Amino acid sequence: MNEDLILSVVVGSRAYGLETEGSDTDRRGVFVAPTADFWRLTKPPTHRDGPLPEQFSWEVERFCVLALEANPTVLECLWSPIVEVATPAGRRLLELRGAFLSRRAHETFAGYAGAQFRRLDPRAPKWKQAMHMLRLLISGLHLVRHGEPLVGVEAYRERLLAIKRGEVPWAEVDAWRAELTAELAAAPTVLPERPDRERVEDFLVGVRKENL
Repeated sequence: MNEDLILSVVVGSRAYGLETEGSDTDRRGVFVAPTADFWRLTKPPTHRDGPLPEQFSWEVERFCVLALEANPTVLECLWSPIVEVATPAGRRLLELRGAFLSRRAHETFAGYAGAQFRRLDPRAPKWKQAMHMLRLLISGLHLVRHGEPLVGVEAYRERLLAIKRGEVPWAEVDAWRAELTAELAAAPTVLPERPDRERVEDFLVGVRKENL
C-alpha cells in the first residue's frame, strides 16, 4: 500500500455480498498529496490506479468534491463494510460521512442507474450490468429513506445473482427496475437539503495543515 493512503476499502462484489468463486477484490482509496505540491504550476494528480490490481484512489480534495456532489460510487466507499486502511485522518473522514449527504442523492443514484439502463440492449442484455443497475437503485432507495446507502445487499443476493446468470427474463428485470425507480422518485427522505460543506472544508484544511 502507498504510504500516503489515509483510507482504503473493498468495494464491488465482496462488499456487496455478491461475490462468487473467482471474484476479484476491488479496492478504492483516498490519498493525500503533500500540501507544498499545490504551490507548483503542475498540480498533483486527482486520482491514480494501483499499486494493487483493481485498486483506484482519489486525492482527498477530489474525493470530498465528488462526495459533496452525491456521487454514488464515492458515497458507497464511505459505507463499505470492509475497511483495510484507516489512518487517523481516514477515521475522521469516515466519521464525517454524514456531512456529505444531501437530497441530491435522489437524482444521482437514479441518474446513474438510468444511464446504465439506457446502455442495455433488451435483445442481448449484459446481465452483470443489469444486476448492478438494480443494486444501485436498491442502495439509493435505502439511502434516501434511512440516511445511508445499502452497500451489503445479501438480502437480495439470490435474486440478483440469478439476474447476473441470465436466468431471469428481461421483462421481469425491467419491471423490477421500473418499480424501484418509481419508489425512489416518490420516497420521502431523511436527507438534508444540502451537505455540510463547512464541516467538510474544516476537515480538508486540517489535512492540508498536517501535510505541510
